[in-house]
Amino acid sequence: MTNGKKQKGSDTAVQGTNDSSVVSKVSAAAQGYFHDCFQQHFVCKVARRSPLINRGYYVRWRAVDHCVRTFLQVTQHCAKRQILSLGAGFDSLYFRLYGDAALNKAVVFEVDFPDVTRRKAALIQSNVSLSQMLDSHHVLSLIGPLYVSSSQYVLLGVDVRHDSHVEETLVKAGLDPTAPTLILSEVVLTYMETQRSDDIISWAARLLPQSLFVMYEQIHPQDPFGRIMQEHFLKLNSTLHALRQYPDTDAQKRRFLDKGWEQCVCLDMNEFFLRLIPDDERHRVESLEPFDEYEEWHQKCSHYFILTASRGSLTAQSLLVHPAVLFQCPSWSATDLTVKMEPVCVEGFGMASTLLIGGHILLTGGSCRTGRGAQSQVLHRGPEGWKSFHVKPSTHSSVRLYHSVTSISGRVAVMYGGRASPVNPIGGLVKVNFKYESSPGTEDGLEVHEEQMTCTGAHPPPRWRHSATLVSHKGKNFLFIFGGKNESATVLGDGYFLNLDQQHWTEVAVEGAAPEARHSHSACSYQGGLVLFGGHGKRGEPLGDIVVMKPNERGFCWETIDVQPPPCPRYSHGAHVIGDRLIVVGGVWLHSDSVPGVAVIDLSRRCSTEFRLLTSSVPRPLMLHSFCSELVVQKEAQLILIGGGGNCFSFGTHFNPQLVSVDLGPALMGT
Repeated sequence: MTNGKKQKGSDTAVQGTNDSSVVSKVSAAAQGYFHDCFQQHFVCKVARRSPLINRGYYVRWRAVDHCVRTFLQVTQHCAKRQILSLGAGFDSLYFRLYGDAALNKAVVFEVDFPDVTRRKAALIQSNVSLSQMLDSHHVLSLIGPLYVSSSQYVLLGVDVRHDSHVEETLVKAGLDPTAPTLILSEVVLTYMETQRSDDIISWAARLLPQSLFVMYEQIHPQDPFGRIMQEHFLKLNSTLHALRQYPDTDAQKRRFLDKGWEQCVCLDMNEFFLRLIPDDERHRVESLEPFDEYEEWHQKCSHYFILTASRGSLTAQSLLVHPAVLFQCPSWSATDLTVKMEPVCVEGFGMASTLLIGGHILLTGGSCRTGRGAQSQVLHRGPEGWKSFHVKPSTHSSVRLYHSVTSISGRVAVMYGGRASPVNPIGGLVKVNFKYESSPGTEDGLEVHEEQMTCTGAHPPPRWRHSATLVSHKGKNFLFIFGGKNESATVLGDGYFLNLDQQHWTEVAVEGAAPEARHSHSACSYQGGLVLFGGHGKRGEPLGDIVVMKPNERGFCWETIDVQPPPCPRYSHGAHVIGDRLIVVGGVWLHSDSVPGVAVIDLSRRCSTEFRLLTSSVPRPLMLHSFCSELVVQKEAQLILIGGGGNCFSFGTHFNPQLVSVDLGPALMGT
């Protein structure tokens, strides 16, 4: 294939991203995320997207709208101001602003491929709601390059990559280089070769001395989510070029400052959503649809940014405000921990696991490539390595995700909670009896029997993403349920004790300040009580507190432990106790320049160390959230990581396909 044909194929693929994007924007608007009654006129067929995609397009829309409205407010007293949208596609920006009477003394110029602008002009021409928003002397043409010419709206069909031709066409169409101008680029420049996009950034700085550049694009190509994101666009023949040279927000800021822009502020979308959007607006958005894809939401937001760069003193007032409170950064050890693939195929997310007699790991519930299943699995490591055995589901088995299964003895576990969907929690408890009659590591004689538990007392409301921990007081064993969420509460902060001998929900005195409400945290048995860490809090951010529930004469007492340096806040992680050390693995945090590895928190010395995971031997991206982990101590301490993954925005669903192990030796020796 010649280079010309390759380029044309790539251009066609890039134009296709416009069609997909506009459908997603219409979906988000239809569900009430933002108001836009014009975008629907640019799609042939409306399709409802998932809540995750709706949220993703909301935060994109909100960020761009915020920048545009700020610019229009700052320049409201100017005799003339302009918006220049590069690669505008079927965006409805002009029609929204015109409908809001926000374009006083302002002109919107849109530039895109001739094929795209020709289609857009035809849609405007055929739609009364759109065409009536042009002035009475407007010109509509299907020949180009000037497809629409109105007093406040100009639509041009030129290739953005040819800046000299773009400049000539814009000036002929009425662009005034001396007027304050906002240049908008929403996921446009990254589809070009990096040198071309750099040239456009430099060209805009030279041409427009009073201007604000607003850009929304992707970052962080090399972590697991970033690799999946890149693979997706590569399959679409729409390579993300700029990521290689400008992989993070700092690199993007340097890029613009080096290309002639005087000031630059660049935020990832977690920073924008959590720091610049008012609380009441965030709560409104979070209540629009049932939602349970927090990990994927935060990861999506950490892989996109909104940038503003300015030239001139006036437009500098339109820059994004950099948040005063930043997300905590980890303090890394110089030692990395080695991750090793084990030759056992186990995939799924939202599962629950527990360690039973003989080193067997019981794995329950979750969702995998073939769907959601009630069938349990048992993992065991024999002389030849790890093996996986499927167990026939009992009549009490049900499809559930984000539940808990807690070992009560070597042969008995209790399964609690979970959900079938974000509006369908699963209540009640299930006792899981485990036995094997032959040698360990063989399927013959291995049996798992489930039976519904009948419990008395005031039982907790149904929930998922909670913790269920074995604690003891004066010789009595209790299952302590804490936190989680359900269909009516985004976070729960209540705790319940189940007397295991009597199968009775009972009240036990707990003194001290209880931890704040949360879900997706960890709570491990520790010295008769438990140690709780992290979780997803009410504000939509990860928590990093360490709280111990200690037994005392009257019951238990909560005590917060201050650790220095503090571990980086996270949720959806795994945690285990070795002596006085809490071992935390994986999860999701908001520090977007890296992904969580292993944190070793010394509860007696009150210190912590973060270790990166060396995953070079793992060929596929290793996404450590919504996964299971078990601590196996034989000759050495190892973490066994099982499953994990999730829906990676619109890029597809990823499952970790195999068991992996982490050697904890270096971490335990050095702390």
